[in-house]
Amino acid sequence: MSNSERVMRFLKLEDLDAVVAIDEAWSKQNRREYYERKIASIVKGRSEINCSLVCEIDGKIAGFMMGYLFFGEFGITDATATIDAIGVHPDFSNRGVAGEMLDQFVMNMKAAGVKKIYTLVSWDDFGLEKFFSRQKFVPSKRINLELALP
Repeated sequence: MSNSERVMRFLKLEDLDAVVAIDEAWSKQNRREYYERKIASIVKGRSEINCSLVCEIDGKIAGFMMGYLFFGEFGITDATATIDAIGVHPDFSNRGVAGEMLDQFVMNMKAAGVKKIYTLVSWDDFGLEKFFSRQKFVPSKRINLELALP
């Protein structure tokens, strides 16, 4: 890691442009409307606790991690959390940003009494699966079900 100043903080509405740019760099799609709704939900409403993070390096947003804290949803009696979006700016790839954000997320969730963190990874996203595997994530005993609608 370099001598750059790193700051880990909670996601804010003002982070929208950077989040959209990071996501677009990897997905090759502009999903601004999706992230507008998502960030507003995280910051303003859906959850009483904002557990989504941003990592800044030398004042520039290097990455983001979005998740939610749950208290009894989906029939799970313990407090749980999910990570449903993660992104690192290409200029900061392979510099430990995602791992640091995950470490901070885990520490925050432990403080909230969470026992398990869940995420979904596309079966063919080998890079993301490898990242989570290195972080000690394992296949869940829960089954993700889907129904294709005509």
